[in-house]
Amino acid sequence: MAVSRRLQKELRDLQVTGCPTGITLLQADDFQSWILSLEVLGDTLYAGEKFALRFGFDNSYPITPPAVTFVVDDQYQSPVHPHVYSNGHICASILGNEWSPVLTVSAVCITLQSMLASCKSKERPPDNDRYVRHAPADPRKTRWDFHDDDV
Repeated sequence: MAVSRRLQKELRDLQVTGCPTGITLLQADDFQSWILSLEVLGDTLYAGEKFALRFGFDNSYPITPPAVTFVVDDQYQSPVHPHVYSNGHICASILGNEWSPVLTVSAVCITLQSMLASCKSKERPPDNDRYVRHAPADPRKTRWDFHDDDV
């Protein structure tokens, strides 16, 4: 199966080559769900904070994007960011209409690190409460409106 070959290669790359700086593989017990920790480097609004990302894979990966969310539990919270909802869902075009099969788990993590590093103010999306109340479990089922790249 193509998905398992692809994920085996990505996992091997993360384990042998190592994760990008600030990213740690926490769990990859199967090819359905992985968890990675993410720390934003440098002098940013998120200095000293650690977040966890859950990647959910289905049989169409890498043709379709993984379901990527920030973990929200007793240990982790989602970052307060204009593109991140309090339930962990992320409004990022690379997880939707700009997804490409050449993107990897590492590339997604680096992109999200960059998104957080460039943030100018810690605030939730204006529709956070409404979205969280009605959000689907799978963020890929949300019709995102990508209109703000200045955050």
